[in-house]
Amino acid sequence: MSYDTKHLGQLGEDLAADHLVKNGYKIIQRNYRNKVGEIDIVARKRGVISFVEVKTRESSPMSDFLPEQNVNFHKQAKLKKLCEMYLTEYNHHEDQEWQIDVIGIILDKSHKNAIINHIENAVYG
Repeated sequence: MSYDTKHLGQLGEDLAADHLVKNGYKIIQRNYRNKVGEIDIVARKRGVISFVEVKTRESSPMSDFLPEQNVNFHKQAKLKKLCEMYLTEYNHHEDQEWQIDVIGIILDKSHKNAIINHIENAVYG
């Protein structure tokens, strides 16, 4: 069964949020939006804020392309800008530790299994 892109993305974000919670993160916010774009998940672990970009795709025997590879240079620059705006908007101190993580999810066609690849501090600023 194939899902439309929006539904597939939402399913991936739900799986990513569950993964983060199971690994000791506290979800602060989901789908933070402003004029520049959107941050999928904002979470905290050990005092560090993680801004998480989630990329999801269905498995395909014809593709070696990983979903996290969609976070190209342009997307990374946009994420950095969004994170800085979030920190300003929510009055975080200049010395607040933060990072950008990427979670790539590959769902099998039945959506009963998922491969989750969490890359912490994936985007350097």
